Amino acid sequence: MAAVRVIAAANSAETSSAFLYRGQVCLKQRHQSLSFGLRKVVQKRLFSCRALYKPEEIQIKEGQPETLDYRVFFLDHSGKKVSSWHDIPLHLGDGVFNFVVEIPKESSAKMEVATEEQFTPIKQDTKKGKLRYYPAAATHRMRIISLRLPMLLPDMLQHQLEFGLLPQTWEDPSFANSEVEGAFGDNDPVDVVEIGETRAKIGKILNVKPLDALAMIDEGEFDWKIVAISLDDPRASLVNDVDDVEKHFPGTLTAIRDWFRDYKIPDGKPANKFGLGNKPASKDYAVKVITETNESWSKLVKRTIPAGELSLL
Repeated sequence: MAAVRVIAAANSAETSSAFLYRGQVCLKQRHQSLSFGLRKVVQKRLFSCRALYKPEEIQIKEGQPETLDYRVFFLDHSGKKVSSWHDIPLHLGDGVFNFVVEIPKESSAKMEVATEEQFTPIKQDTKKGKLRYYPAAATHRMRIISLRLPMLLPDMLQHQLEFGLLPQTWEDPSFANSEVEGAFGDNDPVDVVEIGETRAKIGKILNVKPLDALAMIDEGEFDWKIVAISLDDPRASLVNDVDDVEKHFPGTLTAIRDWFRDYKIPDGKPANKFGLGNKPASKDYAVKVITETNESWSKLVKRTIPAGELSLL
């Protein structure tokens, strides 16, 4: 395989800078201001990548589901494999992002992007050579929570939300986040929990808008959980921030947080913790997280940060 080619180029400091990555023209745009309470944070905007790859294109499956060999790859129009992490553009404009489904509703197999394999396909996670599933006890815990909160979506009765990732983001393991107890990044793309009604297949790409962020701390590493909703959902126009989620999906954020806190307990591990006061942060904060992790990803693919065993192909 040819090595990843990254070419850096710079425009005016007042406008934007750009780099070319695997056929994508990535533009780093002007600074912007975000307000958090009484604080105003000036930060850089997202790297907006205009990719040759189009998300509506083909996915192929290799191997049988629930086996060690099972993989879901993405193809371009020529039939060549592309990366589900690096080649799908993140930013679509107007606060809308691409979201890659890893774990659909009504499933318990722990699927994830294989960040260390070429073209980063989606596979089932393993532990000591065995396939991983969400523990039955954790699923039971979500059922109990849901029964106490009868206004939750029916799919929540089996903890079934859509789980996946934001492409072209990365939680840098060398970065200690002072806002999240100084925890370091978990070396993965940013996770998304999509709260809409439709059940998507593994590898489906949805257009979503972020609503809030949960700062999960898993064994000392921060592991952001962005709560979002697909634009195709009938209630998408009603929810634009964390307060709207509580109004139109009452109890959902509490159930999501508690499930992520407790789901490893059946395996004998301690409960996960949450930063930021154990509460979901605002949409603006979620966008801040996406922006920062997108910048970390850009440094990764430009090789200004060591990739270690991560695949950049």
